[in-house]
Amino acid sequence: MLRLNKELIINAAPQGVEIALLEDKKLVELHHEKADGSFAVGDLYLGKVKKLIPGLNAAFVDVGFEKDAFLHYTDLSPYARSLLKFTQQAINDHSENGFDFGTFQVEPEIIKTGKINEVLSGKPNILVQILKEPIAAKGPRLSCEISLPGRFVVITPFNDIVAVSRKIHSADERKRLQKIVEAIKPKNFGVIVRTAAEGKNTAELHEDLSMLVETWKTIQANLKGAAAPAKILSEQTKTTSMLRDLLNEDFNKIVVNDRNIFNDTRNYIQRIAPEKADIVSYYNNGLPIFDQFGITKQVKAAFGKTVNLPSGAYLIIEHTEALHVIDVNSGYKSVGNNQELNALETNLEAAAEISRQLRLRDLGGIIVVDFIDMKLPDNKRKLLEAMEECMKPDRAKHAVLPISKFGLMQITRQRMKPEVNINTQEVCPTCAGTGKISSTLLLEDEIEKNLSYLITHQHKDLSLVVHPIMQAYLTKGRWFKSRQWKWRWKYGRKVKIKANTNYHLTEFHFFDKHEEEIKL
Repeated sequence: MLRLNKELIINAAPQGVEIALLEDKKLVELHHEKADGSFAVGDLYLGKVKKLIPGLNAAFVDVGFEKDAFLHYTDLSPYARSLLKFTQQAINDHSENGFDFGTFQVEPEIIKTGKINEVLSGKPNILVQILKEPIAAKGPRLSCEISLPGRFVVITPFNDIVAVSRKIHSADERKRLQKIVEAIKPKNFGVIVRTAAEGKNTAELHEDLSMLVETWKTIQANLKGAAAPAKILSEQTKTTSMLRDLLNEDFNKIVVNDRNIFNDTRNYIQRIAPEKADIVSYYNNGLPIFDQFGITKQVKAAFGKTVNLPSGAYLIIEHTEALHVIDVNSGYKSVGNNQELNALETNLEAAAEISRQLRLRDLGGIIVVDFIDMKLPDNKRKLLEAMEECMKPDRAKHAVLPISKFGLMQITRQRMKPEVNINTQEVCPTCAGTGKISSTLLLEDEIEKNLSYLITHQHKDLSLVVHPIMQAYLTKGRWFKSRQWKWRWKYGRKVKIKANTNYHLTEFHFFDKHEEEIKL
């Protein structure tokens, strides 16, 4: 798998923080952290069981959200009785330094096929972790399988199990890590060794583990005297949690436009990876940081209903209550004699963009993709393999199914928070907001795309008519410096650019040598 140059661009604004992840300058993830952000995945709350629903084998829990949170029996954790006992013990603990968790007596595990009212009878207070953020009209989804992730390990209380990530393929390395962790882990903590731990020494693993144990002590201290509902511990900020999960040798730049976040980020990296501390830089060059790194334009181009691909093909992305639907269209992509080969090439290009769109928009649930029909089973297999390969960098749990007999590919992707939805339309300056036009940021690209199409289809003596301001922009600069001359050199055709004051700013039309408009 090719290594990608990863960059993290962080834009701090009064309403919150926007974080953009670039891979080889291409936007692949966009995260928003609201200034008043609450109920984020990973947060820990002391909740009060409000209602047991035996029919659903679930409970509604009050964690302070306007709608009660949902806790299903399957999310209780085998150690639910130990968790309940620990919660009550920690709340009622009056000792100065808190009781020693290493001496805590773990309760027997609950059975997988049990009933919710057998475990949560009496509607107790319980420590819960946010599994999914509130989505639409639903409250948060909860879990009692408490886990605290570090850079190299994840700890889970109330058990002594040590597990090593399956992505570490070397049997010797797995044994080495297992041995180290078993030697250093405290009692009553299970440990999952992450893929990033590969090749790390005992000291690095011990430091990471010790930090997580200290976090657990903080949780225990925060529970003392707490009254439900109450937040007990916040997950790290989006920035640090992304760095924790993603920071590797591929990372070469982190740019921040806020001094406080810059200092926090630099200190965090200094702590977890001192050799990488120099990649963090502070940005204060006047131009908005997202404009400087070309992110604004990419957002405008990527979040519409239609997503254009470099070849001329395009995607249509639709959302329904039950699932997301993506249609792949060849558009005006140059068609050769081999229809099957053209379909395969377009589908492979679309697969790469679809995997990016899923991460970028954070689409979850069921995604159905209608690729261009292919007849050969070998080509369908190639497309499936390509899709699986493109989805590998995606941190969300996902599954890709083979193409069905109807020519559809089904993808499931873990849904943990609402999808990212950005309005990419701007109010038309001519119709005073009654209609919409494509983003002005993309106008030049749109004109050139249409020009390329017309020249490819043997149109000669073309004239382009635009608003006077646009004409000045396209023709400014002597000789080869202007857009007009660049197009002439690129396509080998002279294009006349004329102004029409009756056109609105983003309006353009092409005309042939007879001054007749070419309908696109």
